[in-house]
Amino acid sequence: MYQTDPPLPPSQVLPTMYDLPSEDPLDMDLPEQMHPRPPRESMPTMYDLPSEDPEEPGLPDEFHDFQPQLLRETCKPPNYPTGEMFIGTDLNLYYDARNRLWHKRPDWFLVLGVYSAQQQQDMRLSYVVWQEGIAPFLVVELLSPGTEAEDLGQTFRDANKPRTKWLVYEQSLRIPYYIVFDRYQNQLRVFQLTATRYQEVEVPEQKFWLRELELGLGVWSGSYQQTEGLWLRWYDATGNWIATPEERAKQESQRAEQESQRAEQESQRAERLAQRLRSLGVDPDEL
Repeated sequence: MYQTDPPLPPSQVLPTMYDLPSEDPLDMDLPEQMHPRPPRESMPTMYDLPSEDPEEPGLPDEFHDFQPQLLRETCKPPNYPTGEMFIGTDLNLYYDARNRLWHKRPDWFLVLGVYSAQQQQDMRLSYVVWQEGIAPFLVVELLSPGTEAEDLGQTFRDANKPRTKWLVYEQSLRIPYYIVFDRYQNQLRVFQLTATRYQEVEVPEQKFWLRELELGLGVWSGSYQQTEGLWLRWYDATGNWIATPEERAKQESQRAEQESQRAEQESQRAERLAQRLRSLGVDPDEL
């Protein structure tokens, strides 16, 4: 007689989840509409969509480079950690899932409740609304003579053409706040979404408080990047302008210098007192 091998367990002889189809093969040829997939899986991502408009290469001028930097550096909402918000500067904003290449490029925008990249490879090439699932909370446009009509909603859309910037912000994305700054006229204009339309809000003293952020946005006269002028920047609940990293470093250096000077003055005062005691025949070291 000879001995046979024991039978293999079912896990080794029966098909596993890797061998069996995950869908009914008879349904595989049905139209996509009958098997809708979530936008994250079926729509193009930032890796598929162009990150630049070939008709608008580069930044238009230095101001459009420096001003967004100042807004980014001073946007420090106390109720939103840095890792829970995203700031975009001159970045393509894709907004229409039916027309996947349609996009706008705001000068500056803020999104709340999304992660910011922790690794370089995760940095966004563009902001794709259907992929992120959250539209911007606020958009800032910096007026230029060539874009003023578009930015202020004074242009009209041609048939079968993308919506104007104003209509995209107001009706497609329903962005709560749309802010426009004209440095030539020293004018800050704020539009707040009320029901289905933007309503202009009065801006006394060129400052506007956003309670949702516990921050205000206003026009500041000063020097940034060694350039004097009028700049848009954030301020806190006490009315103080939020400091930039360079300003904070300078403030820390000044505080350290003041502490050093106070310590030196205290040392000199103690030495003068010791000398006076010695002149009176008293040894200060024995006190």
